[in-house]
Amino acid sequence: MKQIAHWVGGASTPATSGRTSPVYNPATGAQTATVELASAADLDAAVETALSAFPEWRATPLSRRAEILFRFRDLVDSHRDDIASLITAEHGKVHSDALGEVARGLENVEFSCGVPNLLKGGFSEQASTGVDVYSILQPLGVVAGITPFNFPAMVPMWMFSNAIACGNCFILKPSEKDPSPSLLFAELWQRAGLPAGVFSVVQGDREAVDRILEHPDISAVSFVGSTPIARHVYETATRHGKRVQALGGAKNHMVVLPDADVEMAADAAVSAGYGSAGERCMAVSAVVAVGDVADRLVAAIAKRIPSVTIGPGDDPASQMGPLVTREHRDRVASYLEDAALGGAEIVVDGRRQTFEGDGFFLGASLVDSVRPGSRVYDDEIFGPVLAVLRVATYEDAVRLVNDNPYGNGVAIFTRDGGAARRFQFEVQAGMVGVNVPIPVPVAYYSFGGWKSSLFGDTHMYGPEGIHFYTRSKVVTSRWPDPSTSTIDLGFPQNR
Repeated sequence: MKQIAHWVGGASTPATSGRTSPVYNPATGAQTATVELASAADLDAAVETALSAFPEWRATPLSRRAEILFRFRDLVDSHRDDIASLITAEHGKVHSDALGEVARGLENVEFSCGVPNLLKGGFSEQASTGVDVYSILQPLGVVAGITPFNFPAMVPMWMFSNAIACGNCFILKPSEKDPSPSLLFAELWQRAGLPAGVFSVVQGDREAVDRILEHPDISAVSFVGSTPIARHVYETATRHGKRVQALGGAKNHMVVLPDADVEMAADAAVSAGYGSAGERCMAVSAVVAVGDVADRLVAAIAKRIPSVTIGPGDDPASQMGPLVTREHRDRVASYLEDAALGGAEIVVDGRRQTFEGDGFFLGASLVDSVRPGSRVYDDEIFGPVLAVLRVATYEDAVRLVNDNPYGNGVAIFTRDGGAARRFQFEVQAGMVGVNVPIPVPVAYYSFGGWKSSLFGDTHMYGPEGIHFYTRSKVVTSRWPDPSTSTIDLGFPQNR
């Protein structure tokens, strides 16, 4: 049985807690590895190593940091397939989807390669007589990232790329469900020339998380996960004086107006709702059909579902893989029970699709005439269950979206540019797509939602990521006029 340990001080490091957790192949249901879970002492040791490495890394010239980042970028690029294979084996998503995850994460590494430009401050000459004022950006020290199971490669790259580029030492606590990509990243950082201790991996569960949140020498924490845990991370870490960016859950709506291209909208709903088995924080989970488009749209989506090929992620024919665990699969299926539906109609029931073997599979489901107040609408399901809500007008659609406690991402499908512009102005969400179902920003913008989808005021990666991982310092300086100096500096008046 494969044993998965930590990475501290540039080497694989065993845990001391004696506690472990199983790692499964979701496509077969078989356990494939055991991951060692950190104790508080293990986390303390990683922090101590990072603290020792920080002075040297913080003093490393920007050009040298950029050189290491470029080498790391090239190594990740050349190991795309290896990283994707690890994701598929432990998360279950299809290989092409895993490759897409690596590609989107790699964009963030490429952004961070511009660190000499990203860390430029400002300068004001002669702010007062003989006085100059300038600002500089400096690293925080040791920072940590707590990342979710659904993107074990992309989300860590959202965090550690900018953090390390800015001169910090980074400790990654990945999900214990799919921990292997984190160790491959550690090896690639080492091969790129990153000094030992600058990047560490601590495997673990709540014990490791709580120690991260409380540790006095960790200056900042980045988190992506569910809203209840995001709230806990934010409240606990800020109470201990840390900077926190905590991205929570989502209930992403896709509003379809009567003038939309129904075929295009149906394709988008299927790919955005069922891709990665719905285990995406940006997955579309609620389609809002406005006016008379509803019947046509529901029929078009239902028509496409039988064509979604569900199977093992390493099968090139598969378009959707299993869910990450048996327990999660069963929880998602429970949303198709009468008590959760609140009177809605199941158009396609994924529970009726059968699969060979013991994998954690569930078919794609479509539920029509869903209403707020039902569990199938109110909860973040995080699985292949697409809900359709019917409203009469555009105003009703906007009101529905804005009344939802989540505000992560939202999309509108329409041919009307005026309606799209009005929508982006009125809707309360952090990321908006116009005829784009999953509006994840490119790496040189920043990712984050509103309302219960974000705790803290800083979004992830991009320019806001640079801001999060640095603190500004303003220097006001005055130097004597060389002409008044009694030391011969070579000026004519001194001779």
